[in-house]
Amino acid sequence: MNQRALHHDVTNSSDTAAQVSADGTIRLTAAQAVVRYLAAQRVETEDGTGTEPLFGGVFAIFGHGNVAGLGEALYQYRHELPTYRAHNEQAMAHSAIAFAKAHFRRRMMAVTTSIGPGATNLVTAAALAHVNRLPVLLLPGDIFVSRAPDPVLQQVEDFHDGGISAIDAFKPVSRYFDRIVHPAQLLNALPRAIRVLTDAAQCGPVTLALPQDVQATAYDYPADFFAPRVIRFHAPAPVEHELEEALGILLNAKHPMIVAGGGVLYGHATDALKTFASKHGIPVAETQAGKSALAWDDPLNLGSLGVTGSPGANEIAHEADCVLAVGTRLQDFTTGSNTLFTKAKVIGINANAFDAIKHRGCIVQADARLALDALSSKLEGWRADTAWTSRAQQRANEWRDIVHKLTNAPQQDNVLPYDADVIGAVQRSSERSTTDDIVVCAAGTLPAELHKLWRAGRPGAYHVEYGYSCMGYEIAGGLGAKLARPEREVIVTVGDGSYLMMNSEIATSVMLGAKLIVVVLDNRGYGCINRLQQACGGAPFNNMFDDCVQAPSGAPNIDFAAHARAMGAQAEHVANVHELEAAMQRARAADRTYLICIDTDAARTTDEGGWWWEVAVPEVSPREGVRRARADYEAQLSARSKDNE
Repeated sequence: MNQRALHHDVTNSSDTAAQVSADGTIRLTAAQAVVRYLAAQRVETEDGTGTEPLFGGVFAIFGHGNVAGLGEALYQYRHELPTYRAHNEQAMAHSAIAFAKAHFRRRMMAVTTSIGPGATNLVTAAALAHVNRLPVLLLPGDIFVSRAPDPVLQQVEDFHDGGISAIDAFKPVSRYFDRIVHPAQLLNALPRAIRVLTDAAQCGPVTLALPQDVQATAYDYPADFFAPRVIRFHAPAPVEHELEEALGILLNAKHPMIVAGGGVLYGHATDALKTFASKHGIPVAETQAGKSALAWDDPLNLGSLGVTGSPGANEIAHEADCVLAVGTRLQDFTTGSNTLFTKAKVIGINANAFDAIKHRGCIVQADARLALDALSSKLEGWRADTAWTSRAQQRANEWRDIVHKLTNAPQQDNVLPYDADVIGAVQRSSERSTTDDIVVCAAGTLPAELHKLWRAGRPGAYHVEYGYSCMGYEIAGGLGAKLARPEREVIVTVGDGSYLMMNSEIATSVMLGAKLIVVVLDNRGYGCINRLQQACGGAPFNNMFDDCVQAPSGAPNIDFAAHARAMGAQAEHVANVHELEAAMQRARAADRTYLICIDTDAARTTDEGGWWWEVAVPEVSPREGVRRARADYEAQLSARSKDNE
């Protein structure tokens, strides 16, 4: 990997064309102004000894809507703000988002595309960043403000509003959106964009639509607008009356638990969480985004929670009388479709009030670390019921024993392994796997299995996108994580379905020298949804290759290893778990991206743990299986209604 490009110095300026005039202004195109401003933003290094660029670079796929304007500007400032070429617009945005996630939102990247399909390819990624509360700056090109050449190539014309373009599709999936119709508007738009991207409550995707004629238009900007600036991240401190209300609930609780969400990681609150839990004897369960906030072997770590939760975590959650939901948006997989916390009063600790008030929670709108420290100081001497704490620790220990057995089960000849077997082999391949590896995943069965079984011993060791559960994120996300953490081994676990949806960033990883280990679990179809389909009473249909419409020649026999080698990676197909362990050693020793494919069982999953998840079943069907599933569904709805009365 080009370390120099990733850790560049803004003083290494290539700005020779623009000069500061006597009146303190500098004449730049709008595109030059955008790039120069982004390059000037700094952030303190993690060790606090200096500063580094806030933006790690710009992913770009050029087209007629951005190559002449932004493309020229990015070339001019390429030493201050490196540009990386990708192979798919959605994928490169996923990489940018993963870069920010791996940096716990303290660094980020920008993405630029042309005006047409390149731009709309970003919309899915924008939604993913929005759902996951992750920062990414999207800079799509846009149609001409002048409208003189309308309609231009790739322009989507609205028959009722001449001011609308395809870029308006970004509005519902952006935390801040602006269309720059004059270069001077950047003086307001860029600081607003940075504020949203670095604000704990507002954080998410920002879209600045850049019409191609405006990109090329010059303006006399104040030179001090581009002075290097160290960003101070904003997160709210708790207010006294909210703390007092939460305190009243906690002091009356005997059986509290903590739900650790992504906000614990993003708020750098992992030490505060550990101290708070230990000091007050409160067990902790982790969401997908929050997993790794507490080490897997911490005595109070019950493991995963909810639909993909451990038995102990769900048992404790269902019986808790108080739940501290820290930095989580409480989505249905966490709450068991609102059936898990039926006996508990919920205290929502979150920088974002929208997330804090969910589940009718008592709100503490604050940074996770500040809130936990403030509450702890007011709880001096108070602890949860001793028997409750002991019981939770026992459940945590029992679950760790179960995880060990599941991931180290003896392998039988001529029996396909399933996800737990693969996870165990990957973790056994290095003694430091729980701390040094970063596992990346996104969709299908694997996130459920990883949530239960992956042993994360260090914050950030678990990188699973499950807010949007976006198939195709995996390899692209792995690339972003590797760019953020080049010293760590990044292991992408991906099903064959997600691999086929988006795999081209393997080539990008080879080009950038950003080595990944990609483990493909091939179950010959969409195994996760196939099981859900049948659980809802449906017949196996259109998910597995064997259940799809096919020509007489049948479904293809896909050689994933050969495909990866064609993109420049090293790769092999292994026959069993023993061969997988040996292949992992070769992959760890390799100097470039290495893919390993293994055939897996499409039907088998980990039986232990889990909770109900609401999926609506048809009320009318000619199939007996669907009618039975509907009856079960209605029984669950009735039970939830009674629990919530």
